[in-house]
Amino acid sequence: MLSHLDINNSTKKAEILLVDDTSANLKLVSDLLEESGFEVRIAKNGIQALKILERVLPDLILLDVMMPEMDGFETCRRLKAWEKTKDIPVIFMTAIADFANPENKVKGFTLGAVDYITKPIQLEEVLARVKTHLHLRSLTKQLQEHNERLQEEIAERQKAEKALQQSEAREREKAQALELALNQLKHTQAQLIQTEKMSSLGRMVAGFAHEINNPLSFIRGNLNFAMEYFQNQNRLIELYQQVFPNSRPEIQHFTEEVDLEFMVKDYSKLMHSMQVGVQRIEQIVLALKSFSRLDEAELKSVDIHEGIDNTLLMLQHRLRAEGVSTASNGSLMSPAIQVIKDYSQLPQVTCYASQLNQVFMNLLNNAIDALENQPSERVITISTSVDTHPLLAVSSNNQPKTNHQQPTTNNQQLTTNNQQPTTNNQQPTTNYVVIRIADNGCGMSEEVQQKIFDPFFTTKPIGSGTGLGLSISHQIVVENHKGKISCVSAPGKETEFIVKIPII
Repeated sequence: MLSHLDINNSTKKAEILLVDDTSANLKLVSDLLEESGFEVRIAKNGIQALKILERVLPDLILLDVMMPEMDGFETCRRLKAWEKTKDIPVIFMTAIADFANPENKVKGFTLGAVDYITKPIQLEEVLARVKTHLHLRSLTKQLQEHNERLQEEIAERQKAEKALQQSEAREREKAQALELALNQLKHTQAQLIQTEKMSSLGRMVAGFAHEINNPLSFIRGNLNFAMEYFQNQNRLIELYQQVFPNSRPEIQHFTEEVDLEFMVKDYSKLMHSMQVGVQRIEQIVLALKSFSRLDEAELKSVDIHEGIDNTLLMLQHRLRAEGVSTASNGSLMSPAIQVIKDYSQLPQVTCYASQLNQVFMNLLNNAIDALENQPSERVITISTSVDTHPLLAVSSNNQPKTNHQQPTTNNQQLTTNNQQPTTNNQQPTTNYVVIRIADNGCGMSEEVQQKIFDPFFTTKPIGSGTGLGLSISHQIVVENHKGKISCVSAPGKETEFIVKIPII
């Protein structure tokens, strides 16, 4: 169907709103864009930008992050909350130091930005990214217009069916064909959006890992030298005290003032904590790199548990205790989310590892969202097993397995129960690895369950979700891996997602 779309839909100049509080940046970028054939409007802060947008709707917005009065994040949030500007693509412009913190990057993309450009600005990069996102916006508009035309045609066909009883069968067939075309267009649109998002994520993670690894290697190497120097220095002090046990009064006074004995002991603890911190950062970077292997097109044999654990590591910040506002009690602290892992011993699974990591990320994010603002105990249970009877229905028990679960009191609470899978003498034709992810949230109705895998369907507030997560997950599991994904839930009860991947 895409072959019928005209990607060069207009000769009209694309209009770009450039928002930056630095005059030099405004001139540099605006001159580049105007020389490249774009029409440019300029605002020096977020408030000016919002006033311009009351009169003019540009095709794309280049938005500086660090600005007085109203920063780029707040400006973007207001744009995405405004009906007539929510679909305009926003590209952040920011210093590398601003986005060195991964939380700022996640915040930017969560607010609705499609990309970011780091300062100092590279003109070729600005032009390439602007053209790319203008092209994507043009395609999206054409898809939307095509969808509207198709929907209008479907409505007209339905009216014709009522008026023309003799051609009812023929008209129904045409309507079904149009509906199929509409679904194909929705599917294609979802793929386009997801591809661009995951490409941006891959670039972001690769840059983050590179920027972190360089200084981290210096810290790790210098820590060893620092410990060695401290040990030598400590030995020198001990020798000095042995040779000169009765030192001068001012030396004795200063030794007591700084509490030399405590300082020696505490320094060792500090060095150890720094080494633990470095190892922690290395683990996070490795998890990010493992998760973002988005360009891998080959099937590989992987450990499913490793993918789940890496995904949990990336979501640690969302598992902590958080503030909850209630009408009766004011502000409360919602407890940390307990993650209970009930792992069986699994064989290696041949799959597209990065795609399954994306499924785990989507399911775990949804589980965390379901527990948001829940003041009572919050639990996510992850269990794995081998299904030796693939032709039988998957168990739909609403209660996830809870045997041998001993929750702790840390911010991220993990309990693991490793057990051997049961076997029998029968030789099944196909085995499946089964992953169950359950939360003790408020559950969902049967009507919602019927729609959760549809593209663009979401129960979240506007701006909080795209409605693509479960749709893409279904495509990855069912189409790409020939597996199965299902949901078991009911209002007021737990929700459990069941993923079955065939063992090749």
